[in-house]
Amino acid sequence: MLKRLKKLKKEKIIRAIKWILAFLLIFLALIIIFSTHWSLINFQFNNFDQILFTLTSSVASASNDLIEEFIKENVLIPLIITIVIIVIVIIFKHLFKHLEAYITIKIRSKSFKLRFYNVIKYLLLLSLVSYSLYYALSNLYIIDYIKYSYIESNFLEVNYVEPEEVKLEWPDEKRNLIYIFLESMESTYADKENGGAYDINYMSELTELAKDNINFSSNNLVGGAHMGYNASWTMAAMVAHTAGIPLKTIFNQDDVSTYEAGTTLPGAYSIGDILKDAGYRQYIMVGSDLTFGGRRNYFKNHGNYTMYDYYTAIDDGIIDEDYYVFWGYEDAKLFDYAKEELTEISKSDEPFNFTMLTVDTHFEDGYLDDSCKDIYDNHYLTSIDCSSEKLDDFVNWIKDQDFYENTTVILVGDHLSMNTYSFDEIDPTYQRGVYNVFINSAVDTDCNKNRNFTTFDYYPTTLAALGVKIDGERLGLGTNLFSCKETLSEEYGNDYIDERLMEKSLYYDACIGKKCDNKKDK
Repeated sequence: MLKRLKKLKKEKIIRAIKWILAFLLIFLALIIIFSTHWSLINFQFNNFDQILFTLTSSVASASNDLIEEFIKENVLIPLIITIVIIVIVIIFKHLFKHLEAYITIKIRSKSFKLRFYNVIKYLLLLSLVSYSLYYALSNLYIIDYIKYSYIESNFLEVNYVEPEEVKLEWPDEKRNLIYIFLESMESTYADKENGGAYDINYMSELTELAKDNINFSSNNLVGGAHMGYNASWTMAAMVAHTAGIPLKTIFNQDDVSTYEAGTTLPGAYSIGDILKDAGYRQYIMVGSDLTFGGRRNYFKNHGNYTMYDYYTAIDDGIIDEDYYVFWGYEDAKLFDYAKEELTEISKSDEPFNFTMLTVDTHFEDGYLDDSCKDIYDNHYLTSIDCSSEKLDDFVNWIKDQDFYENTTVILVGDHLSMNTYSFDEIDPTYQRGVYNVFINSAVDTDCNKNRNFTTFDYYPTTLAALGVKIDGERLGLGTNLFSCKETLSEEYGNDYIDERLMEKSLYYDACIGKKCDNKKDK
């Protein structure tokens, strides 16, 4: 009797474990399917690195709305469906518990008798799990990521110019720099007459700024840059702009927090490092949590920037402690905050680098504050229009300040937009470009139109705009666009470069992702 009770208890435990495993497998499979589908609808990406980066960096400091939406659509809904499936299976099990249908499988001399109900149940479970893996692998570039991680390339090593080894000649009086990353800002939003893709100009003020100042373009109108490989999200774009390199996944570091350590890129030498060594005071201001995506880590370790973000805005009385909209606080408050700080910063005789990142034009729909004119059916393009107006007002304020005479102002989109629905009706052959305008540059050029270039080229181009003469006109993978020197894009073509940068670079892993003692001899 005791043995029978023990056997029954053991069978119950085994059954419970099977049900738990089945529940978890169904739940995880549905999470994979739903989250993959959600990503495809809400994001535009072309590599798996971006997904890895987002998952392994500071996701907790992302937009509250984005996190809530993800949990609701990709965790709660799969959880409810899983519960419903399990309940249905239990009901069917009880309804057909007396059904004694079996399938006999014969392997060599041995026969296996399997209950028909169980065979169907496990086949359906296996099919669901298999489909979820297939759906993710085939749509999230995972197969490409695995494939190229085993193909080695020396393209980056051969073409990378070590910035710390390049001779830089500074002007007698160093110019201030105001560098504004414009979230997802493309020249695409302009009208067709000015080089954009739409009948309506959603960025009329930024278009006029580009026409009145220096705009580097792939055509003879207002245009922009090809988005460099692994520069398609904000942190990666910041690395591309400031260090002339892609942000690649690094899993071979000794640090446990591999990706967070990787975002520091200790072997890189960025514009922040150069300006710090040149005696600049450096600042970065964002309207969100600067920790998100490794940004705080990067700017701390490359230039020792003074940092302003959502939390310093609370500390400085810009917003109340319980204030939170979109990713933190909106651009209208960001620009007011910047005006206060720039007024104080400019009182010093030392040159400064004031870097900013806007947020109102972030995917999926952008953000409209009370001052925005809601005149278009497309909410996202309306946010672009409103942002363009605010940026123009801010630039006009800068021009009215005493420090402007010796200050170069650069406005650049960080990357192409991840919004999906706003580009459905444009010409599919239109080449989207990352917006740029260089205002009050120390140098001029006749080589700014009909160029083929990437966001990597902004690195040396920014220094040139400050009046810095660059020996050889190249830093990192970037070429000074003010010079007429051929860019890597013009030499190789963007598709070729992108594919080579997808491949594994031992040099990048050893000497950029980490700091190595033996830099290559150029």
